[in-house]
Amino acid sequence: MAQINPYIHFNGNAEEAFSFYKSVFGGEFAIISRFKDMSIPGSPISENEANKIMHIALPIGKSSVLMGSDTPEFMGRHNENENRSKISISTESKEEADNIFNGLSAGGNVEMPIDDSPWGSYFGMFRDKYGIEWMVNFDPREKRQL
Repeated sequence: MAQINPYIHFNGNAEEAFSFYKSVFGGEFAIISRFKDMSIPGSPISENEANKIMHIALPIGKSSVLMGSDTPEFMGRHNENENRSKISISTESKEEADNIFNGLSAGGNVEMPIDDSPWGSYFGMFRDKYGIEWMVNFDPREKRQL
C-alpha cells in the first residue's frame, strides 16, 4: 500500500526546526545529509550553505516519516506565511493530542485551540514558529490502522 510522508522546506533553519520536532515527537533522526556531503554538477553550493541540511528524516510512530531540507539560496526563499497545506496528525488519545499540540504550537500562532469539535473529534490547528501549518486530531470513533 502507498504511504504518504510530509516533506517540508526551510530557509536555512531546517536543523533547528527538526531538533524542535524531535523534542516533541521523540525518536532519533534516520538520516541527516548536508549539502557539503553531496556534489551537484552545475549547482555549486556556497561555503556559507555547506553545513545546511540537504535531507533530514525523523521517523514518527510506527509508519510515518517527517522529512525536510533547507532550500539553497540560488533557488530562492520560501514565503513562510504562504504555505497552502497543513500536516495532519492523528493521535491515539486526547493526552497525546494535547502533548503534540502544546509542544509544536509553542512560540507559534494558534489558529484553532485544541478542543472538542462540532464534528465529534478533539481537534486544533496552528502555525508553528517555523511557519509550518499543523492540524492535530483525536477521534475516538476511528480505529487506527498502522
